[in-house]
Amino acid sequence: MDVLVPILYILAFGLFIYGLMGLTGPKTAVRGNKIAAVGMTIAVVATLLTVTHNWILIIVGLVVGTALGVPSAQKVQMTAIPQMVALFNGVGGGAVALIAWSEFRTTDSFSGEPAYVIVASLFAAIIGSVSFWGSIVAYGKLQEILPGRPIGLGRAQQFVNVALLAGAIACAVVAGLGGAAEIWIIGLLVVAAVLGVLVVLPIGGADMPVVISLLNALTGLSAAAAGLALDNTAMIVAGMIVGASGSILTNQMAVAMNRTIPAIVAGGFGGTTLVPGADDGVDRTVKSTSAADAAVQMAYASSVIVVPGYGLAVAQAQHTVKDMAKLLEAKGVEVKYAIHPVAGRMPGHMNVLLAEADVPYDALKEMDDINDEFSRTDVTLVIGANDVTNPAARTDPSSPIYGMPILNVDQSHSVIVLKRSMGSGFAGIENPLFYADNTSMLFGDAKKSVAEVTEELKAL
Repeated sequence: MDVLVPILYILAFGLFIYGLMGLTGPKTAVRGNKIAAVGMTIAVVATLLTVTHNWILIIVGLVVGTALGVPSAQKVQMTAIPQMVALFNGVGGGAVALIAWSEFRTTDSFSGEPAYVIVASLFAAIIGSVSFWGSIVAYGKLQEILPGRPIGLGRAQQFVNVALLAGAIACAVVAGLGGAAEIWIIGLLVVAAVLGVLVVLPIGGADMPVVISLLNALTGLSAAAAGLALDNTAMIVAGMIVGASGSILTNQMAVAMNRTIPAIVAGGFGGTTLVPGADDGVDRTVKSTSAADAAVQMAYASSVIVVPGYGLAVAQAQHTVKDMAKLLEAKGVEVKYAIHPVAGRMPGHMNVLLAEADVPYDALKEMDDINDEFSRTDVTLVIGANDVTNPAARTDPSSPIYGMPILNVDQSHSVIVLKRSMGSGFAGIENPLFYADNTSMLFGDAKKSVAEVTEELKAL
């Protein structure tokens, strides 16, 4: 076993990295996911080979975890993937926090343990607990169990957060000195839990994609620390891969929103309620259109860009959109899809959604690649996207999203927006695009509206 287990771990690490490389593109993402899953299976098997006792508990844990995880993953709707990711990520952080507590108990309050084991265990306990409870709050906001708007303590928020962090560190110092009562490690976990809740609660719904990515990175770092304490190479490597990739993704998401990570953690925007029609100097005349008129516009266009958003996910309209695009392409219309980095409620949400409908990968264009094409586009069809198409990000210095890179939808010759109502997006602010001279609104459920447009196209 002294030779076999390290060999299996090295094989698993190679598969982790190779699988992660596959996730860099939609064509290889599914294969990369499967490769990484094989690597994780090998790592689990290698770890089990080192187990000499507690087999009953391990088997029970595997059965319970499988019984809960597999059906949940199979039944979850595409619209609920962001909160599922948040929940699964949180469970990982919670597991790490419990491992740290167990390490404290089994080593008789860290008595005789090397300093690096103590520090790593306590670091894992704090970060794991923050990640678990922060992820639970993120899940609650995305699932709309909790309000999406920022919920905070005002000016006292940062003082309270710093005090809680200091309290968690103080508990860690006492617990790490050796011989401390168990109440100190419990206190550490509780204080860190409150910190996790109070850090995420003031963050608005519009910042949730970044929060999910950040919490994922924290879970990876806590897992790596726990692996260091347990002398488990698999946990160290896997945790560092998750932590590093999650950190890079978090930074990319923040850049895509023209925001800094400290500003988001300090309390983001989003989820507020702005009454449509408020006096902000914008002409509130809205032009409605019909499925028939929309079909005619697109059928006689040379190019159409589809901009998907969370509304498309809610309506499960991706397959209907694919059918409509096939009809347009049969009429000689070039159809492309513009993907904003933070469209939806998690990184890559729209890519996954459209891939599920077998939309050609080459038709999916990232924001930087397609923004210059809007001014040459005849018709842009916006389906449920709001904040990522809001021109106020370019034109209104007083807007909370001012400076955020957006899709230049308003520069198209004609814009058709599919929405249920004139309600604001997740950031809670009005979108002047809806009132622009070149914009028409097609109200209704996105799937039903696209289906009606498709039928009209067939009749042309």
